[in-house]
Amino acid sequence: MLAQLQVAGEGLPLPSAEATGDELFRLGLLYSTGQGGAPLDYVSAHMLFNLAAMRGSVEAKIYRKELSEEMASDEVAEAQRQAREWLAHG
Repeated sequence: MLAQLQVAGEGLPLPSAEATGDELFRLGLLYSTGQGGAPLDYVSAHMLFNLAAMRGSVEAKIYRKELSEEMASDEVAEAQRQAREWLAHG
């Protein structure tokens, strides 16, 4: 089931609060590559990798670290803020 909240107000709907780490990781991959109907959006990808890592995805931890090296510190901070907001609405 998909939640009404969307990443950055654009693109694909976020998964429900019950989404697994693997589901969140796959969605993060779409945003990190701009595929599957998702815009290329590193902030949203980082947010999704962060949430996936919190749900046990080892791959998400690796991708999140690599992605953060390509992002400005304010972008990483925004991704973390969005992750907290998503958790609060879950």
